[in-house]
Amino acid sequence: MARFFITGGGTGGHIYPAIAVADELQGDEIFYVGNPQNLEYQIVSQKGYKFLGVKIHGMPRKICLALFKWVFELLFATVKCCYYILKYKPQAVFGTGGYVSAPTLLACNILKVPYMLHDCDAQPGLVTRKFAPYAKCVSTAFESACDVLKNKNCHVNGNPIRSDFETLSKETAREKLGLQNKLTLCITGGSQGARSINDAVVEVLKDLSKDFDLQIIFQTGKKNFERVIEQLIKIYPEYEADKNLLIKPYFDNMVTVLKASDIAISRSGSLSISEICASGIAPVFVPYPHAAANHQRKNAEFVAGKNAGLYIEDSEISPKAIYEIISSLLANKERLEELQKNSLSLAKFDGAKKIVSQLRGII
Repeated sequence: MARFFITGGGTGGHIYPAIAVADELQGDEIFYVGNPQNLEYQIVSQKGYKFLGVKIHGMPRKICLALFKWVFELLFATVKCCYYILKYKPQAVFGTGGYVSAPTLLACNILKVPYMLHDCDAQPGLVTRKFAPYAKCVSTAFESACDVLKNKNCHVNGNPIRSDFETLSKETAREKLGLQNKLTLCITGGSQGARSINDAVVEVLKDLSKDFDLQIIFQTGKKNFERVIEQLIKIYPEYEADKNLLIKPYFDNMVTVLKASDIAISRSGSLSISEICASGIAPVFVPYPHAAANHQRKNAEFVAGKNAGLYIEDSEISPKAIYEIISSLLANKERLEELQKNSLSLAKFDGAKKIVSQLRGII
C-alpha cells in the first residue's frame, strides 16, 4: 500500500478532479491537504478521506498590505505542510493547482518529495506554471497547455472525472432526482453560482416551462439562492406548483444532474466542460469574464470550434438571448442532436486511470 497526499481546492474545478484521482487510488492511503474553510473540506469529509487543514487564501494581484499579509500566511502554511510531510511521509503528492496547493508543493520542493501536477484549463494557472519545472510529471486537459509548461514529462490526459459519468443512464439519473423522463435543461454557474446567468434565466423560467413543456434543473449557488427566489416569486408566484422546475442552491451530486439533462447553460470552466461532454449534453457556455488569463473564453472557443457547443459573452446574456437560444435548439432537433453527439465525442473517460498510472510511476 502506497501513501499519497492530494491537494487542490477553492472551487469545484480543482476539487473534483482531485477526488476522481483519489477514488481511482483504491487500496492506497490518501490524505487530502486543503483549507478547512473551503468547499473541499465538505466534499472530502463526505468521501471519508483524511483531511489535513492549512489556512491559505488567494494571492492579491497587486502590491498592497494584503499581499504582505498573504506572504506570511503562505510561509506559515508551508511550515505546516512540511510538518504533515515529516509526520505522515507520503511517497508522492498529486496537486490540481490553485492557491490551496501552493504550500504543499513548496513543502515538497523543500523536503525533496516527488509530485505530479494536473491543470484543467487550456491556459494553465499560475501555480501550475510556477511549479511545473520541478514536478516529476504534469498532466493537462488540453494539448495547448503543454506548449506553455516547462516540463518534458507532460501528458494530455483530459480531466479526471468520476466513473458514474460512464455508467449512469439518463433514465436512472432522472428517477434519482424525482423527475419525469423528458427533455431537460440544466442551468448552473458552477459551485459558486453565477449572478448574470441567474438574473437572465429567472425571467424566462416560466416561459420555457409553459411554452415548451421543458423540464429545468437550476443550481443557483448558495449565495444567490434567496435572491433568485425573491425574483421568481415576483415573476411567477405559483412556481412551486410547476413540476417542470427543480431549483436548489447546490447539488451534492452533479453527476446525476448532468446525466439527467439534454441541454446545459453553464460557465466554461474546464471541469464543467469535461463533465458536460461526458454527459452528451448540448452546451451553451457563458464564460466568466474575470477568469485568470481569460481561460474560460479560451475553453469555450475550443469546444465551439469543434462544433460541440455554443457560447455567448457574459455581457450579452439577457432573458431574450437565453429564450432565443433555447427555443432555436428545441425547434431544430437535428442541430440539438449534432451538438450532443459532438460533445460526447470530446469526452475522455480514462483520464483518472492514466493519471494514477503516471502518479505511481514517479514513486
